[in-house]
Formats: sequence, C-alpha cells, structure tokens
Amino acid sequence: MLLLAVAFIVAFVLLLYMVSPLISPKPLKLPGAHVVVTGGSSGIGKCIAIECYKQGAFITLIARDENKLLQTKKEIEKYSVNDKQVVLCISVDVSKDYEQVENVLKQAQEKLGPVDMLVNCAGTSVTGKFEDIEVNSFERLMAVNYLGSVYPSRAVIATMKERRMGRIVFVSSQAGQLGLFGYTAYSPTKFALRGLAEALQMEVKPYNIYITVAYPPDTDTPGFAEESKTKPLETKLISETSSVCQAEQVARVIVKDAIQGNFNSSVGSDGYMLSILTSGMSPVTSITEGLQQVVCMGIFRIVGLFYLGSFDSIVRRCMMQREKSESTDKNE
Repeated sequence: MLLLAVAFIVAFVLLLYMVSPLISPKPLKLPGAHVVVTGGSSGIGKCIAIECYKQGAFITLIARDENKLLQTKKEIEKYSVNDKQVVLCISVDVSKDYEQVENVLKQAQEKLGPVDMLVNCAGTSVTGKFEDIEVNSFERLMAVNYLGSVYPSRAVIATMKERRMGRIVFVSSQAGQLGLFGYTAYSPTKFALRGLAEALQMEVKPYNIYITVAYPPDTDTPGFAEESKTKPLETKLISETSSVCQAEQVARVIVKDAIQGNFNSSVGSDGYMLSILTSGMSPVTSITEGLQQVVCMGIFRIVGLFYLGSFDSIVRRCMMQREKSESTDKNE
C-alpha cells in the first residue's frame, strides 16, 4: 500500500513537470529588446544592465548622477555582442515628478523603440532604531523606493498593453519579506512593492505582461557599504547569520526569472525558503511552483521559527548588555 502511494505521488509530480511548461509564459527574447533600468548607474541595477546587454539587448539607464551614468555607459559598452547595440543614459529623479518621468521614457522609446522590459532598481536605505530615525526619512524612502517604481511602471504600461507583451521587475529585498530590527523605515517601502506587484499582475496578465518581484539578500554594492556604516549592533549581528552575495550573481538570477516571467525571484537557499514561507496569495508561474509551496510550507515554517527565535535572542542580549553598560557608567 505504501509503495502504491509513493508510486502515485511520483507519477503525479512527473505529470506536473510535463504539464507545467504548457501553462508557463513564453520566455522574453533579449536580443534586440529594449530594457530600461532605473537606478542603473551602480550596484545591482548596473549588473542587470550588463547582463541584459551581454544577451543583445538595447539599454536605457536612468539615474540621478549624470557622471556615474556616463562612466557606467562606457563600462557596459565593453560587453556588446553586435555593432547595433545602444546604451542610452537619462539623468532624472524617478521619485519626484511623474510627468518628467513619463516624458523621458517617451524620449527613450522614440530612440530605442517600445520598452520590452522595465527593471525598477532605484532605491535607498536608512537603518536605525525607530525612534532615532528622522521623520522625513520615512517620507523620503517611501518616495524613492515605492513611488520611484510606480512612476516608471505607470509610464510604460499602456504601450505594453497595446503590444500585448512586456516584463516589469520590482527589486524589493529580503527585508521586504521579513521585518527586521533597524529597518522600520526601509522594510515597509519594500513590502509595499509586493502589494503593488500582486495587484498589477492580476490586471496585466491577460495582456501577456508578467511582473517579477526580486528579493535580493545582503549584496555587495556601494549602497550596502554605505548602509552598513549606520547599522545598529543588533542589525549587524542578525546580518551575520547569512552571507553577502555578489551583485553579478543576484543580477543573473533576476534577469533569468524576469525573462521566464516568474513572479518571485530569490537567491540562495535562504531566499528560496523565504519565498515559500511568504508566498501567501501571490501568483505562481507553474503548477510545480505551487506544489513546492504546498509541500514545503510547513517544514520551512518550523525552520523559520528557529531563525526568529535566534533573532529575538540577539536583540534581547544586546539590550541587556546596553543596560548593564549604562548602569555601570552611572555608578562610576
């Protein structure tokens, strides 16, 4: 009886693998495609632009710093695969003025054609205890990390619908899956991208447009180095429980998932576990993906509880050490 049950499960899984490609989106072909990357002058955004350029795409880089953009343009152009490829640079703040963002994207499309894939990578971070973070930092992060993705997406969605094709990528963070000490200003902005992505995917899926939400872990970028300077001790200790990834590795995964039309994009074993745990009512790209979530959810929840317990232990230990130090200082 047991063998029969095992055989049935194996046959069922094999059937799902066979059927899955039939319902999955048709992969986007990057050669000759127009890819727009916001926040593309450094870090993950730059590496995504390089990865797409290596595969024959035309690139529009959008960022605030014009000098950085020009330097990045030269670096990307080293990876050309044909003489027709172009890297267009546009200096604009994608979080401030929607009409300006809409105008520059119209200009980009006039020069390089309709946008086939938009990667919303512009973002910034502020770490610190909730009561220590300036109130205007909450407003600024929401503008950059959330509205800075809304505006470009809003500017290209109509054309994508007309063409019945497109990809939009929102670069969130593992801090957009799990709220952590020190990220009270940052995490909500990245969580917001998930809600936007789920609602938008439901709207645009009939038009053959697919949304990808990327959840990169700590990644070796200039932004991460700057963020690390102000991290509270608790945040640093929690971060040490996982390794820091290279931006090139993260970019390859994001580009691959976006091409395939996968809704979730994660890196490494921790990222895979978090994607399963936080899948909730998020869309799935294939039957097998849904099956993995159903099978692994309970097991990963147990593992996740151990992680949460260790994080709480770190926070309590740091609080006790701080109080002990303050008490000693007062006695002296």
